[in-house]
Amino acid sequence: MPADQPQWILDARRAVGDRIRVQRLHRNMTQESLAHATGIDRSTIQRMEAGSEMKLSHLLHVAHALRVHVTDLLHG
Repeated sequence: MPADQPQWILDARRAVGDRIRVQRLHRNMTQESLAHATGIDRSTIQRMEAGSEMKLSHLLHVAHALRVHVTDLLHG
């Protein structure tokens, strides 16, 4: 992927990260407990919540652990 991403992609990734964080906190989970539930490193969870690029498989694991549909994380 090119280093310079269009602003709309950066905004969308940040929005997904914010939705992950909101859902995690709604369930009183820490990043560490979400990492444990998904098998994903805590640092990866942290990067996802910060709006970094993320793998679809990670997003699917996170949605499953949070008991939400992946579209809830993508579209709010």
